[in-house]
Amino acid sequence: MRPIARGIDHIGLTVPDIEEAELFLVRGLGAEFIYETLNAKQPPFKGPETEIAIGLPPGSAVSVIRMYRMQNGPGIELFQYTHCEQRPAARCCDHGWQHVALYVDDMQLAINRAVAAGGELLAPPWDLTRAESGAGNRFCMIRTPFGAVIELITFPSPQPYEEETELRRWKPPAL
Repeated sequence: MRPIARGIDHIGLTVPDIEEAELFLVRGLGAEFIYETLNAKQPPFKGPETEIAIGLPPGSAVSVIRMYRMQNGPGIELFQYTHCEQRPAARCCDHGWQHVALYVDDMQLAINRAVAAGGELLAPPWDLTRAESGAGNRFCMIRTPFGAVIELITFPSPQPYEEETELRRWKPPAL
């Protein structure tokens, strides 16, 4: 059967302060601003049709939307909402989408940039284990200034799962 979805196009993140979030994405993760779908000077996306279309509580309004390019893989789309009660960001143990993993070649450089841009390193990098283990295969979690969790991951070495199947997880090409 032919796949329906070709891959992930973008990941949407709702943030409390889009300027702060952009600073983190650009300076901390090397994202590049592509375009702004909606800015604060334009009328917000709101009303019953918008609420139904994207599952918002009554009275919510989308005030700013911006799209960013990562070097490889899906883009990141930032949303800023107004006029609605918002919950804090999900924790890794909560149901639903709870983090985005970004592949990095230099883990320490990536951590340094993310922290300098306002991120919080939750713990030093851990070695990947079991099916993902291998020399230099590591990950760590960064909490962004806007509360979302981003995983930084690198797996330069072959992984044990590769001996069991011809399928491979996607890995961005080297820069």
